[in-house]
Amino acid sequence: MLAPSVYLLLLATQALGGHVVKQDATCTVHPSGNFTDDSPAIVSAFKLCGQGGTIQFVNQTYWIEKVMNTTGLNNTIIDLQGTLLWSAANISYWLQNSLPTGFQNQTSAWFLGGNNITFDGHGFGTFDGNGQIWYDFTKGVSNLAGRPHALTIWNTHNSTFKGIRFVQSQMWTMTISASSFVDMLDIFVSSTSNDSQPARNTDGADTLDSHHITFRGWEVHNGDDSIAMKRNSSDILIENSIFYTGLGVAIGSTGQYPGEYEAIERVLTRNCTFIGTRYVGYIKTWTGVQQGFPPNGGGGGTGAWTDSTFSNLTMQVAQITQCTTFSGAVGQCDTSTMQISNITWSGLKGNLLASSVASLKCSAAAPCQDLKILNSSFTFATNTTGTYSCHAVTSTEGFTC
Repeated sequence: MLAPSVYLLLLATQALGGHVVKQDATCTVHPSGNFTDDSPAIVSAFKLCGQGGTIQFVNQTYWIEKVMNTTGLNNTIIDLQGTLLWSAANISYWLQNSLPTGFQNQTSAWFLGGNNITFDGHGFGTFDGNGQIWYDFTKGVSNLAGRPHALTIWNTHNSTFKGIRFVQSQMWTMTISASSFVDMLDIFVSSTSNDSQPARNTDGADTLDSHHITFRGWEVHNGDDSIAMKRNSSDILIENSIFYTGLGVAIGSTGQYPGEYEAIERVLTRNCTFIGTRYVGYIKTWTGVQQGFPPNGGGGGTGAWTDSTFSNLTMQVAQITQCTTFSGAVGQCDTSTMQISNITWSGLKGNLLASSVASLKCSAAAPCQDLKILNSSFTFATNTTGTYSCHAVTSTEGFTC
């Protein structure tokens, strides 16, 4: 039996939120169970056991009302067996306090990172972003300032995240930023609206300034990019995954910041299925003329995309566009100097809802080079022959524009 003073202290701690029990190098976080903010206890657990220890979440629901920053971890195991449920009752708090990512004026609810991290959700550990409240609040407005990503994996190396479920994310589900040699395995994402307001900007995952990232065994249901590679991403592997209803795998967009050089290299997408997505693999850049400012405007950047392959995919359609610009602006589609080259779509198969197999609208200022569509076969709901629409494409293989 606990001594009376210890018992009273435990009750007081629970009244204020969750509490942490530390035994050796393991910190077990126990939730309040009464919708009182558990984020202070979670952050405390990472401080106590984030250097060579284990942070354990039991199979209960944790209530999150504040931003969390748990970076600088080393040799840490995170064992998620419950549900992390984010409050959206106080939207003004998140708009004012979510953590800047340093890209497109975007922000995050949780920064997590370090070296040699193993984050295991066992196939049922869940992030619940309470996203429907955000979808209704934004009413389709893109990139509302302060609307947070669910998770930012920041400055993380030689780490594995596996078996985690993400449902109704507030915005992008996750950003992998300034990281390398990170494996993202058997991840489930579902961020869809249950009413007339769209679930816009609900990307499954985005990479940013990151290298040697693996996505394997993903299932994504969402209203935007399934997985996207953004600024300075290289050696990205996406395989054995299935994507529903969103936009497919995206390279970009890039070129949003005037005068900045960005490169995306060696992206391989293989053995994936796309069901009801708008595209299978598409590439997008901003125009070469700045119109407005990020996050909803920009342009004028430069750089290169090269050596990317989409292989053995069941798909809808492929696209390149170098005409992304400020909402409501038009034109300047031949001004981007982002150089797209050596892109291959191979082993594609599926039933297309329209006659278009590919729409490749490149920029005359830097025409696309070495575009290949190989070893592919399609059927068409319209009983027509497949078409390939091209603009500013200098060399192709396997198809005729």
